[in-house]
Amino acid sequence: MNRDFGRVVTACAARDETWINAEIFGTYLALHAMGQAHSVEIWMDGALAGGVFGVTLGAAFFGESMFSARTDGSKLALVHLVERLRTGGFQLFDTQFTTDHLERLGAVEIPRAEYRRQLQFAVTSPADFFAVDGKT
Repeated sequence: MNRDFGRVVTACAARDETWINAEIFGTYLALHAMGQAHSVEIWMDGALAGGVFGVTLGAAFFGESMFSARTDGSKLALVHLVERLRTGGFQLFDTQFTTDHLERLGAVEIPRAEYRRQLQFAVTSPADFFAVDGKT
């Protein structure tokens, strides 16, 4: 976790078409420096095999992007991220889009009004990304 945040964002942006431009990349690095953006990484044989990153606000985690350099690297990172969010008391994990891939991993789409209700509660609630077994 957070071992190489910049490299995770770079790997997420390494696509033919990407929304992560230089300005957005710099913003994520600044958020990371402030402790508001985090990465979960999968390392295999000393190499970055996959990862996911996002931004925290209260007890909400906004997943921004994920990548795989090896088979199932992003899936493993996502599983570890979800466990970390549960342990840390997060109330909302916003994946931005619901895809077949995310639905197979347990994502559900909710109506806008319900999302806004959950969002308001989450951003005003405490959570700890670094909690271990519910404790910091």
